[in-house]
Amino acid sequence: MRTLIVLVPALAASASPALAASGPFFSLHNTNFVVLLAFLLFIAVLFYYKVPTLLGGMLDKRAEGIRTDLEEARALRDEAQSLLASYERKQKEVKEQAGRIVAKAREDAGIAAEQAKEDLKKSITRRLAAAEDQIASAQATAVREVRDQAILIAVAAAKEVIAKQMTAADGNKLIDGAIAEVEAKLH
Repeated sequence: MRTLIVLVPALAASASPALAASGPFFSLHNTNFVVLLAFLLFIAVLFYYKVPTLLGGMLDKRAEGIRTDLEEARALRDEAQSLLASYERKQKEVKEQAGRIVAKAREDAGIAAEQAKEDLKKSITRRLAAAEDQIASAQATAVREVRDQAILIAVAAAKEVIAKQMTAADGNKLIDGAIAEVEAKLH
């Protein structure tokens, strides 16, 4: 505002009458003088309505708004940087956790594989024992069947031999002896 007050007289003094229209400078017929008067009147009206003060206030408000925006932008930048650092820490933690999970999964898979191998060995051992038991049982059954068949054949052969050598009287005597033996055991 002070520069404007100093600037107006300097501009008025720099307007030399040598370059102006002919005639005296302080005459209403001189266009330079009329223009100078109109300019001074315009400046006076501006000062009367306090336009420089209004412009200064508007510029101060604008400067304050810009200052506020800059402070808000700084605060937002600081907040964004802290959020970025927080997310980077979280990302690092998640990567470490994922690494631990993968390592644990590999370890668990190795343990499960070893357990499966042990279970398979035990299962094979049980199945082999069961198969050996079945073979032994089948062998015992076959031996028993062969023995029973041999007994049947021996009894049949003995029956034939006895039947050929025994007479009816010897048969009756054997039957009476068996009845007497049964009677003695029952009483």
